[in-house]
Amino acid sequence: MGVTMTTVKSLTVGEPAPEFCAPVSSGGELCLKSLQGRKVVLYFYPKDNTPGCSVEAQDFAALYPEFQAAEAEVIGVSRDSLASHQRFIDKFSLPFPLITDADEAVCRAYDVIQEKKNYGKTYLGIERSTFVVDRTGRLAHMERKVKVAGHAAHILDIVKSLP
Repeated sequence: MGVTMTTVKSLTVGEPAPEFCAPVSSGGELCLKSLQGRKVVLYFYPKDNTPGCSVEAQDFAALYPEFQAAEAEVIGVSRDSLASHQRFIDKFSLPFPLITDADEAVCRAYDVIQEKKNYGKTYLGIERSTFVVDRTGRLAHMERKVKVAGHAAHILDIVKSLP
């Protein structure tokens, strides 16, 4: 018996990035439109405090000053709670906000909820993905099925290449 999914319009580079407002670790809500005029790196990851997600977060954190110098904001997104996000931020001294997407609205807008298999079980989970939004709010770059090694540096190069 398989898992069913709602069909989501696929995203295309050059189109407006899906708008969202979601609870953020720094308090309150973060809306994408509030970042217009800056570049935005939106990275989706499966779960706080798991090996791959921890390495990815630390890699983005290590390069965060360079992202800031390139006038880019880095934002992590997962379905974890704000309390879980705060523990993750504290453990690794993450300098950027994490969005909690418990209802999967942001994940579904970016079409990152995918069927996954683990130990013979099929379930819906977050496919590690990164989206770069340009200063005008358009998708400038997107990557799915991300491999963690070298990913943050690769995304930094892309951000630096944008006007």
